[in-house]
Amino acid sequence: MKVAFFSTQPYDRQYFNRYNKGHEISYFEAGLNRQTASLAAGSGAVCVFVNDQLDAGVLKELHSLGVTLIALRCAGYNNVDLAAAAEMGFTIVRVPAYSPHAVAEHAVSLILTLNRKIHKAYNRVREGNFSLDKLTGFDLYGKTVGVVGTGKIGIAFATIMLGFGCRVLAFDLVANRQLEEKGVEYLPLIDLFRESDIVSLHCPLNEQTHHLVNASTLEMMKPGSMLINTSRGALINTADVIEALKRHKLGYLGIDVYEQEEKLFFYDRSEELIPDEEILRLMSFPNVLITSHQGFFTNEALTEIARTTLANIALFESGEPLKNKVLS
Repeated sequence: MKVAFFSTQPYDRQYFNRYNKGHEISYFEAGLNRQTASLAAGSGAVCVFVNDQLDAGVLKELHSLGVTLIALRCAGYNNVDLAAAAEMGFTIVRVPAYSPHAVAEHAVSLILTLNRKIHKAYNRVREGNFSLDKLTGFDLYGKTVGVVGTGKIGIAFATIMLGFGCRVLAFDLVANRQLEEKGVEYLPLIDLFRESDIVSLHCPLNEQTHHLVNASTLEMMKPGSMLINTSRGALINTADVIEALKRHKLGYLGIDVYEQEEKLFFYDRSEELIPDEEILRLMSFPNVLITSHQGFFTNEALTEIARTTLANIALFESGEPLKNKVLS
């Protein structure tokens, strides 16, 4: 099957070429949007990532070009207009669980780095500065960690934090019995915010969770608490978080995602003037750590993404049942 592959990075070519058997893939560095949709001409499928735009206009263009399959090489699909896609008859597949441990472990690495100021210590030693002044952290043991969303990633994260000896609280629409048996306590979201020393977000982005962290919910949190987001950028109202950092209400922020990341992440912007004032402000805080959506970036995850995506395309082409379908 001919596949137009958008938002291509070198590692995409490496892993997809390694596991591809028979599909004709055209790789494009450009993200999918209304200006680039025409690149899919002659292809029956497009392969897209988290920041590609599949609104009604883009879908209409793809439909006119004869594209019938949208293969998401990620778990989330909030960037797709599902109603428009259904109306036009698209089939949509995804990679629901490429490596929950990869993202969960990255969330933990953000916590440890922020807490023990590893990034600062590394830079000091590189410059011959062996002082420990202002590198004080805190014991994770005995702290209360709130997990918002206990899908596969949330479960993996909660399990790790239990191993540190933390009290783990959780919020989700349905409690996970196995986590409860391990000692995780499910609470209403308000109580989780109020009681947690660290809050980590592991929920999908939808109408209910958009700007879940805002001025009101930040006010509920303990003074000096830590907020971690490795899910979707728009779970956080960035302006409100900046204000909370300025007032010292929020003590630490670690993010691997950002609401406007499609204009920044996955590309080298080091020789450019960055026009996004909010991320520049976040970068100026000494208690903020930002990584550019690398939580998924492990060998195991990249292998699973490639294999599952290619299998999804092959099953669609052969007319077999699609176990990873979002829409068909």
